[in-house]
Amino acid sequence: MKLKDLKDIIGGSIRGDSEVEIRGVSNIKEANEGDITFIADKKYLNDVYGTKASAVISGEEIKEISASQLIVDDPYFAFAKALEVFYKKPYASLGVSDKAFIGADVAFGKDVSIHPLSYIGSRVIIGDRVTISPGVYIGDDVSIGNDAVIYPNVTIRENVKIGKGAIIHPGTVIGSDGFGYIQKEGKSYKIPQVGSVIIEDDVEIGSSVTIDRATVGNTIIGEGTKIDNLVQIAHNVKIGRNCLIVAQVGISGSAEIGDNVVLGGQTGVRDHVRIGSRAMIGARSGVVHDIPEARIFSGYPAMPHKEWLRAQSIYAKLPEILRRLQELERNKSKEGG
Repeated sequence: MKLKDLKDIIGGSIRGDSEVEIRGVSNIKEANEGDITFIADKKYLNDVYGTKASAVISGEEIKEISASQLIVDDPYFAFAKALEVFYKKPYASLGVSDKAFIGADVAFGKDVSIHPLSYIGSRVIIGDRVTISPGVYIGDDVSIGNDAVIYPNVTIRENVKIGKGAIIHPGTVIGSDGFGYIQKEGKSYKIPQVGSVIIEDDVEIGSSVTIDRATVGNTIIGEGTKIDNLVQIAHNVKIGRNCLIVAQVGISGSAEIGDNVVLGGQTGVRDHVRIGSRAMIGARSGVVHDIPEARIFSGYPAMPHKEWLRAQSIYAKLPEILRRLQELERNKSKEGG
């Protein structure tokens, strides 16, 4: 489409040729003629001058470049919308495959896509325009909201509730038993895990994520939360709305996470800990106590981020501090002798 047509869809204003043809979206270094690219950080400004792209999305006008420019308030968001325009395929219903296993009393909404070799248990409710990919297992009494997409080899065990617009990537397991045992007479006695999991609307869950069912009650993932690959969420955890949980995070049982929380990669959260809304936890941190709202914590054990930075600065200097201390002790010993 022409740049002016793209502008009508994603907004902004044009500097340069509004009639230039746009055939795809690419990054700055790999873009070719016919592509549109974007810049959201001035540190990549030199790359823009060398780009072969026909158009650039930016937050402000860039002088002396040959490419046309689409000026927007939020270049990253506009880039995401451009990707949707060029690459997101419109939904087309495939119906219910005769090679899928369908249990008793299953209720299908309109225009569903149930692929071959998927398994759907009894008394399952599937909303409109839901996609169930090959190799998916859905246990009894599960409900899945409208427009949800379940990718291959996902397991959703019995009684789980999946909200509208949810996206669940390959290999994820939702509703597996929580890790609950009592030590009795030298043996581990299993505590029955009879609760469930509620995934609210517009949640996206990455590949190979495990979300355990509650011992009693529900493990809850709040509306709009996005979970990266390889995350472990234990029984009875409650995660609020619009959180970002990055790869390899582990959240122990009964932890409570507020709204709009960010957990950096490989962060560990102890059981029964509470993290306040809008808090941010740096990568590879260990959260062993409650975190207040709207604070940034890092490190193990997690501490206010500025304190952690100072501690890291001191840690790097410890060999030199030790050397100087030993030298002072030797000098003191010579003076005393």
